[in-house]
Amino acid sequence: MDRTLPIYTIEGTDFIVDVANLQLREKENTQNTIKIFDMSDLEDRYVFHYNPQIKNIPSQRSEYNNSIIIEMPELVKLDPQGMSEKYNVANVEGKNDFEVMVDQDALQSRIKLGKLPTIDIAGHTFYADARINLLRPKDDFMTMGIKFSEIQPYFFEDKDRYIIPYNPKTHEFQEPDYDKITQYPKDLLVIEFPHERILDPVGWNRYNGFSETYDLKETGLKLEFKARIIPWNEIGIDHTIQRNIEKLRQQKDQPTENYKKGNRARRRPKL
Repeated sequence: MDRTLPIYTIEGTDFIVDVANLQLREKENTQNTIKIFDMSDLEDRYVFHYNPQIKNIPSQRSEYNNSIIIEMPELVKLDPQGMSEKYNVANVEGKNDFEVMVDQDALQSRIKLGKLPTIDIAGHTFYADARINLLRPKDDFMTMGIKFSEIQPYFFEDKDRYIIPYNPKTHEFQEPDYDKITQYPKDLLVIEFPHERILDPVGWNRYNGFSETYDLKETGLKLEFKARIIPWNEIGIDHTIQRNIEKLRQQKDQPTENYKKGNRARRRPKL
């Protein structure tokens, strides 16, 4: 049975505390939402500008003129049951949002013990180390692995994931020859995995000069991942293959220059 969600009132307007989606949802206009991660996180509360006319955080400079500052309690105080259910924490009493939303065992392993997150790529384990810009294959010293900087063109912002061609024998990123490819590469796979900010948020924070725990509420913290293998026919390469096949066919059917001029090439006469 669905339970009645808590209400948080801002300047006379009731908002439903929607922990499942980490947002406030206006009770009388459910399309109007305020995302938790659009607020400033002050560790023990959330702070944000609020415009009573639009009943939301200002999105334009002019809307800030009539805005006020709202300080909102943490979600564990607004909806302890919802937080317990969402993050599978039996008892949230005495805990703050960070302690509930971020896996504390994983945090200790990553920061105190220096344990790197791992990702299984087609059956081989890689260490994700965002601080040195690398997915490094375990027990393979013949290669450096996959550099995040080299695969940036294969990052899809709408998915927040990389989709790359991968050589499972060399454990490296490897592009096919897109100008000549006429069939699906037999020695390459297409793999999908998250951005390094998700794979190794602590290393990402270190690399960018942020505190180690910056944004962990939003990114989460895991120590084990598995890349997804995608069939070649799902990445839109068929058009490229057909184009190359058609190009080869046209080249094959194209007459030589001498034939085009109507002059058949003559053999040198015998002396």
